[in-house]
Amino acid sequence: MTATVIETAIPGVLILEPHVWGDERGYFLETYRANDYAACGIPPLVQDNQSFSRRGVLRGLHVQHPHAQGKLVQVLAGEVFDVAVDIRRGSPYFGQWVGVTLSGENKRQFWIPPGFAHGFLVTGEQALFVYKNTEYYSPATELSVRWDDPDLGIDWPLNGLTPELSAKDRDAACLCAIPLDRLPSL
Repeated sequence: MTATVIETAIPGVLILEPHVWGDERGYFLETYRANDYAACGIPPLVQDNQSFSRRGVLRGLHVQHPHAQGKLVQVLAGEVFDVAVDIRRGSPYFGQWVGVTLSGENKRQFWIPPGFAHGFLVTGEQALFVYKNTEYYSPATELSVRWDDPDLGIDWPLNGLTPELSAKDRDAACLCAIPLDRLPSL
């Protein structure tokens, strides 16, 4: 395996710490090897995305249903606090979340399985963020969950920041207001 796999409090949500080989010239690491990632439960990936954001931008919480996307995410430069929220109907972890700091410095990856809402807050000056997805983006099936839903209680490290949101994220519904048939299931 080209990474150390760290289990989180929610089974299936993983933190991966790639092995980094460095010397005075810089470093090298593998960011994806299909057979290694499949061995830890990550299915084939079909689409890569990239975003760039400045400090205080909060993107999320997003999920697709149907056409649920699993996401392998990583920050190439900068820093974010990244969150996965289990919104799968019937899950014993429904409404629970896991958060992790991802940065260009720590080179960690975060695996968010299909059926989880995903979001991140840029905590560094900026962030260059990459996603590898198990399904193609389908705007017609995307839904947003409110980032500050009090029932979820996500402990965003705002440190006095007022998050900058898109209109879609600002107008998102709390999880309890979303009809159950709109949510993914186990």
